[in-house]
Amino acid sequence: MKKLKIIVCAAAVMTSAAALADDAKTASHEVGNVAQARTSMGAAVAAAEKHAGGKAVRAEYEKGKDGRWTYDVEIAGGADVFDVKIDADAGSVIASTKDAADSDDEGDKAD
Repeated sequence: MKKLKIIVCAAAVMTSAAALADDAKTASHEVGNVAQARTSMGAAVAAAEKHAGGKAVRAEYEKGKDGRWTYDVEIAGGADVFDVKIDADAGSVIASTKDAADSDDEGDKAD
C-alpha cells in the first residue's frame, strides 16, 4: 500500500510540474504581447473606470476568441460590478456588461 501512495504522489508531482510549465509558457507569451500593445494596462484601466463610473478591482490582458488582444477590467461602482473590455491597440471600449452576481474566475465560490 505504501508503494502505491509513493507512486501516486510522484505522478501528482510530475503532473503539477507539467501544468506549471504550461502556465509559465502562456504567461511569458502574454507578457511579450502586452509589451507590444499600443495601450498600457494603466490607460486601459482608466478608460474602463471612466466608462463604468467606478474603480477597477481586477484587470487582465487576454487574447479573445477572435484573436484580438484585449484588457478585461472588472469595475466596482456602488452596488454594481461591470466587466469592461478594452481594445489593447486602440484603447477604446469594445464591450461593457453589468454582472448580475460577481464570482471569482475559478467559479468555486462567490467573491
